[in-house]
Amino acid sequence: MSLTHAASMRLLASPLTYGERELQREVRAFMQEEADRPGYRPGLGIAAPHDPEFSQRLAARGWVGMAIPAEYGGGGRSAVERFLVTEELMAAGAPIGAHYVADRQTAPLILRVGSEAQRRRFLPEIAAGRCYFALGMSEPDAGSDLAAVRTTAVREDGGWRLTGTKLWTSNAHRNHYVVVLCRTSPRAEDRHNGLSQMIVDLRSPGVTVRPIPFIDGSQHFNEVVLDDAYVPDEMLLGEVGQGWRQVTDELGYERSGPDRYLSTFPILSALVAGAARIGRTPEMAEAIGSLVPRLHGVRQLCLALARGLDRNESPTVHAALVKDVGTRFEQFSLEVMRRVAGELDPFADDLFQSLLSEGILTGPAFTLRGGTTEILRSVAAKGLIR
Repeated sequence: MSLTHAASMRLLASPLTYGERELQREVRAFMQEEADRPGYRPGLGIAAPHDPEFSQRLAARGWVGMAIPAEYGGGGRSAVERFLVTEELMAAGAPIGAHYVADRQTAPLILRVGSEAQRRRFLPEIAAGRCYFALGMSEPDAGSDLAAVRTTAVREDGGWRLTGTKLWTSNAHRNHYVVVLCRTSPRAEDRHNGLSQMIVDLRSPGVTVRPIPFIDGSQHFNEVVLDDAYVPDEMLLGEVGQGWRQVTDELGYERSGPDRYLSTFPILSALVAGAARIGRTPEMAEAIGSLVPRLHGVRQLCLALARGLDRNESPTVHAALVKDVGTRFEQFSLEVMRRVAGELDPFADDLFQSLLSEGILTGPAFTLRGGTTEILRSVAAKGLIR
């Protein structure tokens, strides 16, 4: 499979330095080699295949843990450089499902609030592409209201006993750890008080992982049941009672990346490649013309956010806006391309048909994961008023 057409769709109108453009070219060349491997097939966003071997090949080039300081095994590079690498991987549909969550947000969280022992233990392994994390935020009956979490941690000598259920935990059936948001003190009038975060080994006694399959039968999401699971003190992440502040900052990293607008890019790339191969119809031209300018606009917002991170600016409000605009674009793009496709055959050999079928089946999750549209707009409005 050639990535020529995916590369031709890259949007480079914003100023990039010579070094940043060189980095883009390096990643494209690497992904061309990967795409030439037998059996390679693009995936869609963070639901792309969970491939530890790919993650470790990527890490060997210094492209995992790029923003982790060198003293902890990372690359010590900028947020913009990490953005550009991630963007190229997403555009090519790379199998990033193993390392991506740990690289995107768990590593920055541990770096910011973790103990020195946690930094020394986890960050080098994340940067090496060998340590994978899931997110333990959402719960049954809580929706997108994280302050409504009911998972509780009860203190005992040397640690905590954790009881509760977490939902939509991506790749928990394959990953090593999950960062759990839990209540460590009774619920007060201010529901944001009394929350903490803990690192839980997914192989521990008392931890059960159950699949939540997509409609096509594939597994990405899971339910994680914590039944009196023991968490030692050294796995408390940050300070007791500061979980709300920590998770709010963490969500800024979750919501701000290219995965919030590039999940459907491999489908668009396949459409463009097909148009070049069989001839562009008016419907194809209209679809491509309606999607590319919107994609360019979201990309500019996301790149600006990465520049802001390098200036130590808080990403919370900007990230909420990027995620809202980006995931709505992804769902809009599915609607547009579905009109072009007409009757779909998910088992067709045609890459556009098969990827679009996959996107339609999994697309409803785009505006749910990382916070619903309503929650994001609330975050943005409150932040802008302040």
